[in-house]
Amino acid sequence: MQPWQTYALAALAVLFIGLSKAGFGGGLGMLTTPLCALAFPSNEAIGMILPLLCAGDLFSLYHYWRKWDAQNLKFLLPGAAIGIIVGVHFIGQFSPRQLNIAIGIIAVTFVLFHLFRNVILRAEGAFAPNHKVGIPCGLLAGVTSSFAHGAGPVVSMFLVPQRLPKEIFVGTNVLVFFWINWIKVPFFVANGVITQGTLLKSLYFLPLIPVGVWLGVWLNRRFNETWFIRIVLIALFLTGTQLIFNFKFH
Repeated sequence: MQPWQTYALAALAVLFIGLSKAGFGGGLGMLTTPLCALAFPSNEAIGMILPLLCAGDLFSLYHYWRKWDAQNLKFLLPGAAIGIIVGVHFIGQFSPRQLNIAIGIIAVTFVLFHLFRNVILRAEGAFAPNHKVGIPCGLLAGVTSSFAHGAGPVVSMFLVPQRLPKEIFVGTNVLVFFWINWIKVPFFVANGVITQGTLLKSLYFLPLIPVGVWLGVWLNRRFNETWFIRIVLIALFLTGTQLIFNFKFH
């Protein structure tokens, strides 16, 4: 890629963070890491994105303040903290190619989860959250979040069966990811995933977060989200497939 193409691709990916934090586009935020991994080395992309996610979380947390079921934190965060430690350790053990494959697999899995989630999350009654299910879900969320900031399907598998009111569900999701992302920060710094270089890149793209949030609110009022989500899923599947197989285009 030419340098301008690299930064344009990364800018688009970061814009998606703001759009998704505004509640538009379903799994749009899942596109961020795979797209950045096409633009930059995978470990650099993962480190660059985390501060931007934390910034986006602050916007969302303000909007959904106290509109959450905070008890879910005690079930998910203990496992998530352990999963983050494990995940960050393995980031350093993978080659860039292996990390691309891992990110691609998580992206494709998200698409498959979205397509079959009604079957996966089917339950006879409302699920009562507990540590027996919460700790392994948190563990898996921590690992996948460390590799690709892609714990959305895992957290959904824990929250959706509880049949929370829509606003409480969204607010709880925001609260959980706020904590997961901020827990990752010291481990990413200590293990060299976030460096001075990645932090400078994060600051460079930071203005796109509020722009994306504003654009997401605007799009919510004017466009049918169903077709947009389908386009997002196709783009995410293609990006994930490219990361896994590394097709060469001439």
